[in-house]
Amino acid sequence: MKRFAVRVFNLIDHIPDTPKGRVIQRQLAAAASSAAANYRAAQRCRSRAEFISKLSTTFEETDESVFWMEMLVDTGMIRQRRVSSLQTEAGELCAIIVASRNTARKNLRSQTEGQMKA
Repeated sequence: MKRFAVRVFNLIDHIPDTPKGRVIQRQLAAAASSAAANYRAAQRCRSRAEFISKLSTTFEETDESVFWMEMLVDTGMIRQRRVSSLQTEAGELCAIIVASRNTARKNLRSQTEGQMKA
């Protein structure tokens, strides 16, 4: 996630310094860095529920990063080929995050059911 955020920050240097470009620069930087920070926080969670919550935020911020990259292309500020590999990486990260979150949810349900039976 951190590597993804660094790659996004490098992309930001290529966004035109215009009013709309600055908006997307800030939004994209915030989303990508938040995704990385929340993923890091997930690794240090005190509970499974907190872990699931942090992964959910990581997913949302990674997906938001994709949205801002789409906006860059749709507004003509950046060519698709410049963001394609980042979008692919973001999609792969989202799939990994969702799979991890689903596994954690399943494990939390199993743990809760086991405690109820005891």
